[in-house]
Amino acid sequence: MKANKRLSTIDGIRGITIVSMILYHFCWDLVYICGFPMAWYGSYGAYLWQQSICCSFILISGFCLNLSRRPVRNGCLVFGCGLLVTAVTLVAMPDEPVICGVLTLLGSCMLILAVCKPVLEKIPPLAGLFCSLFLFLFFRHVNSGYLGFFGRPLIRLPESLYSGWISTYFGFPKPGFVSSDYFSLLPWLFLYLTGYFIYRCTGLADGRVPHPYLTVKIPVFDWIGRHSLLIYMLHQVVLYGIAMAILFILQA
Repeated sequence: MKANKRLSTIDGIRGITIVSMILYHFCWDLVYICGFPMAWYGSYGAYLWQQSICCSFILISGFCLNLSRRPVRNGCLVFGCGLLVTAVTLVAMPDEPVICGVLTLLGSCMLILAVCKPVLEKIPPLAGLFCSLFLFLFFRHVNSGYLGFFGRPLIRLPESLYSGWISTYFGFPKPGFVSSDYFSLLPWLFLYLTGYFIYRCTGLADGRVPHPYLTVKIPVFDWIGRHSLLIYMLHQVVLYGIAMAILFILQA
């Protein structure tokens, strides 16, 4: 969108999420590189922190797909960045590589929705929103071998589904699969769709003027949000350097 028509509030929320992610990853570096004793980092509260970050990214990306003029190009770019992250981590940290990470997921979702958009536009926005959220919650534990709600298994899935790299990409991780940032197509595609339909429920897709709450500029954070992909690609390199410097000082 043109600068004077941007939904600045969304940029600001994305920027806040980026900062939250940087802090979370810095804590990871302090624990696993510097050896800081941070027991709370393995707690359920830290898990909720991590989930708040990834869910925000996915919802916002689905929301903003409606604003994209080149969804296929953008999808290929983000997917390619995901592959680059995978390649670098396979070399730099082979014991905990990033395979099927969040960028791979977001790029895949962009490409899928770009193809399916003519069909999705025919679905009533509110119905699409509720169906997408329902399916996300129902498939939430597909990686663990079952379908159900809030950790309660309703349907056990056959082990034969969990058999290879293609199945891992879709949400059925093969035996022995390890990734430090795993976001399979299922269930997260449905959360992406939830964000897509949230936008359509606002009426903006029908040409309505954005609500003032959607155009609030949050200083600094809205700038970070507009450059989120570049910051995402560079932040861990910078954090790793800081962590190694701290480790060197501690060992000196």
